[in-house]
Amino acid sequence: MKYFSLEQARRILLGNEPLVLPEEALESVRKSYEFLDRFRKDKIIYGINTGFGPMAQWRVSDTNLKDLQYNIIRSHSTGAGEALGDLSVKAAMLARIGTFLQGKSGIHPDVVLLLTEFINRGICPFIPRHGSVGASGDLVQLAHMALTLIGEGEVHYRGEWRPAAGVLAECGLKPMAIHIREGLSMTNGTSVMSGVAMVNQFLAEKLLDLSLLAGVWMNEIAGSYDDFMAEALNESRPHPGQLEIAARMRKTAEGSLCLSKREHELYSGEHKEEVFAHKVQAYYSLRCTPQILGPIYETLLAAREVLETEINSACDNPIVDPDTQNVYHGGNFHGDYISLEQDKVKIALTRLTMLTERQLNYLFHDRINGILPPFLNLGKLGLNYGMQACQFTATSTTAECQTLSMPNYVHSIPNNNDNQDIVSMGTNSALLCRKVVENAFQVMAIHFIALAQASDCLQLTDKLCAASRKAYETVRAIQPVIVEDTPFYKEIAALTERLKRQSF
Repeated sequence: MKYFSLEQARRILLGNEPLVLPEEALESVRKSYEFLDRFRKDKIIYGINTGFGPMAQWRVSDTNLKDLQYNIIRSHSTGAGEALGDLSVKAAMLARIGTFLQGKSGIHPDVVLLLTEFINRGICPFIPRHGSVGASGDLVQLAHMALTLIGEGEVHYRGEWRPAAGVLAECGLKPMAIHIREGLSMTNGTSVMSGVAMVNQFLAEKLLDLSLLAGVWMNEIAGSYDDFMAEALNESRPHPGQLEIAARMRKTAEGSLCLSKREHELYSGEHKEEVFAHKVQAYYSLRCTPQILGPIYETLLAAREVLETEINSACDNPIVDPDTQNVYHGGNFHGDYISLEQDKVKIALTRLTMLTERQLNYLFHDRINGILPPFLNLGKLGLNYGMQACQFTATSTTAECQTLSMPNYVHSIPNNNDNQDIVSMGTNSALLCRKVVENAFQVMAIHFIALAQASDCLQLTDKLCAASRKAYETVRAIQPVIVEDTPFYKEIAALTERLKRQSF
C-alpha cells in the first residue's frame, strides 16, 4: 500500500510538515501484530525463537525471547564514522515507518507511533556513516536507530547531542517495548539507504533545474542562436528527456533579449563575408544541453519511481501476512534496487558536473569565447587574476566526481560466515552519491558566480530572461562584482547552500 509519495516526503523533510499517520494504516499494523501473536505458538519462526543470521540453526528458549530482541539491537550498534546528519536520519525514520505501515512486520503499533514522535519533535538518533553492506538491509545503522528507541545511545535534539533516555523523559515518551520481534524488525531493512537516497533525489532534481538554467544563461551570454532548443529540432529525435529539457529551456528563455535568431541574421539578406564574426554554431557545452541533460532527467525520473516504491514496501524478513495467514521467509531486505539506482544517479550527476565545468571553461577562456576578458578579470590584467583560481577548484572537484563514479553496485564482498554471500553495498552507493551531489553544488556555485561576473563584463543584466536575472541577483546578494583580488571562499560556501534552497 502506498502511504507516502516523494512529494509528501519532501514536504515533511524539507518543509517541516508534520507526519500524520492514516488510521487505516495503523490498523493494518495492529492486525499484523495480532495475527503474529496468535500464529507463532508452537512454530519455529526465524528471529522470534531462533538466533539471527548463521545462528538461525540454534533455537532460543521461551524464557529468553525478549532478551533476543534487545541483543540484536545492542550487539549490532557497532557503526563507525561521522553521523549521517539530521536530514538523512529523519528520512531513514520516515522510510522505516513506510515499511511498517504495510502491515507485514508483526510489530506493535507503538513502534510506529514512537518513530512518528521522533520525526515530528526533531529527535534524530546518532547513526554513523559506516556499517552497512546493504544485504540484510542496514543492520548496523538501523540498530543505532533502534538503540535510541529503547532509551539507549545518543540523539541530536535542539542542536545538542544528548543521551536518548534523557530526551525521551523530557518529551514524555516511553521507550520502545519488546513484544514479539521489534528488535529484528527495527534493524532489518533498506531504510537507511532509502533515506539517504531520498535526500539525494531532492537535491539531484534541484541540480538538474540549476543546470538547465545555467544552460540558458550561458547561451544568453554567448548570444547563441536559439534554434538549438527549437521544438521541431528536438522532436526529430524524440527522447522524452530531451523533449522535456528543450521545452523547459524555451519556457525559461522567454523574454530574453540576448539570444539570436538564425532566420533574421543568417537566413535573410546578403552574406558576402569570408569569415563570420559570430559563431555559426555554439560549442557543444552550450548547444547540446538538451541532449546532455535529457538522459539525466530520465535517470532521475526512473530513480524517483524506484524510491517511491521502496519506501512503500515491506523490506524486512520474515514477512508476516495476516491476509494469507502465513509467515514468509525471503530476502526483501536486499538493497539492489537502491544500490543500482544510486549508482546511476551518481554517474548522471557526474556528467552534469562535467557539463558545468566545461561551460565554466568557456567563460574563462578568452580565446574560445572571443568576447570576455581572461578569467572574467575586470581588474588590471597581470596584476589581478579575476576568477582564475576558481577553475582549479571546479576542475579538481569534478575530477573527484569522476573517480567516485565507479559503480558500487558490482562491488560485493561476502561476509557473515558467507550467509551474506552476495551483498548490495546499497548504503555505500547512496553515500558516495551524496558526495557527488555535494561536489556538484560546489562546482555549480562557482559557475553561477562566473555567470554573474560574465553578465557584468558584457553589461547584459537588463537583457537577461527573468530566471537568469533572478539568479544574477541571488549571486550578487552574496558575491559582489569581482574587480580587486580578494578571497571569496566563504561566498562560494554560502552560495552553495543558497542554491540548495532557492527556486528560480
